[in-house]
Amino acid sequence: MALQVNFPRLLVIVGLLLLLVFSNTVFAGGGYFSIGYGHVAKQTSGAVTAVAEDAYAGASNPGKLTAAGNQFEMGAELFNPHRRIERKGATGDASIYNFSDNSRNSFFIIPDLAYAHQLNSDVTIGITAYANGGLNSEYPGTTGIPGTNENEEQCGSKPGNFFLGCDKVGFDLAQLIIAPTIAWKVAPGHSIGVAPLFAIQSFEAFGFQGLMPLSKYPSKMTNNGHDTAFGVGVRVGWYAEPTPWLSLGAAYSSKVYMQEFDEYKGLFAEGSFDIPANYSIGAAVRPNDKWLIAVDIQRIDFKDVRSLANSVQSSLGPDAPLLGSSSGSSFGWDRDQTNYRFGLTYYATQTLTLRAGYAYGKRANDNDVQATTLSILTPNPEEQFSVGLSWKTEQGNQLHVGYERFVKEQYSGPSALFPGATESVTPYVNALHVAYTWAL
Repeated sequence: MALQVNFPRLLVIVGLLLLLVFSNTVFAGGGYFSIGYGHVAKQTSGAVTAVAEDAYAGASNPGKLTAAGNQFEMGAELFNPHRRIERKGATGDASIYNFSDNSRNSFFIIPDLAYAHQLNSDVTIGITAYANGGLNSEYPGTTGIPGTNENEEQCGSKPGNFFLGCDKVGFDLAQLIIAPTIAWKVAPGHSIGVAPLFAIQSFEAFGFQGLMPLSKYPSKMTNNGHDTAFGVGVRVGWYAEPTPWLSLGAAYSSKVYMQEFDEYKGLFAEGSFDIPANYSIGAAVRPNDKWLIAVDIQRIDFKDVRSLANSVQSSLGPDAPLLGSSSGSSFGWDRDQTNYRFGLTYYATQTLTLRAGYAYGKRANDNDVQATTLSILTPNPEEQFSVGLSWKTEQGNQLHVGYERFVKEQYSGPSALFPGATESVTPYVNALHVAYTWAL
């Protein structure tokens, strides 16, 4: 029996996703954006701007929703990051801060869903719910020596952690985007689409007591529990099939403007954490009925978001702007990032489809001081690859399984806190995505 989906039921499902997302610590590692959204993108490293095989158009290119037909998909990513940070070379009294630590969180569940409904031959509507992340880490290690923190008022005689505070140190960001989508066929072989983006963020920072004297709002910087912010933006897209063997796509997502985090306005530059604008172009070629080859180029405007782009060192010198001000220290992602994505699909049989993908994007900062301090909590890997398969049932539904891996690489640079020392982070990230699609 085919699954029947209506919007009231879908809203209930979205509500359950919200509960799942914000009741767990779910995002970690792998840069700011996911490798892709939905099973096709997960399996082909995000090369989907011109590939219309699922209902996740609201997360990539709204224009291609007209080619999705009627379907509903739910999926979950089992995300397994492991990160190691290290400091060495600090001298004198600071040498007690020469130590390494492993991030405690190593397994997460990240849900997603998408729905498409063809109203008529020209108009299709749908909704996509997906997650971004990259700011989840928890490092429990300390110097082990009582009284070595840099904020006795807050920490007493506790040992100092990696960032001069006490107890565990890290971030926890959960970010969910809900994108209702509509697409129109405006001419034979050409469609356009639009998807308003409604964002919900939950954030917590802990263990940064040692940096509180550098903040504009010291009491609104660390260890204040989870805080929530809302935001809005829009994604637009164009999709074309000029020939049976070629499809083209282009999409643009505006910056998603977020509310301030009231409890952490003393940490983020300007008090908020906007989602950067991004845009992509893509092409997909079908040389025969067995193969599909897709290529995407994506640009992410990191440097337009102060809470990502400001220099790590901004708040560390004499008379420097304070943390939480518009010019305060941030993660040092001081240039925009261009990502190149390649996807390969093989239609092995009428029931079995195999996919693989590779993505490369030069990081938004170099192995210099911008890669240290706060940035070692948010490594942004340059290379990723993925593989996967889809199996179609007799009823026309599909089961999808995909594996993703971020290529191991160490990021390092001179310490912004301890002159003469160096700091590094080494991320190990694997993910398994499982999803099911109902044909409606």
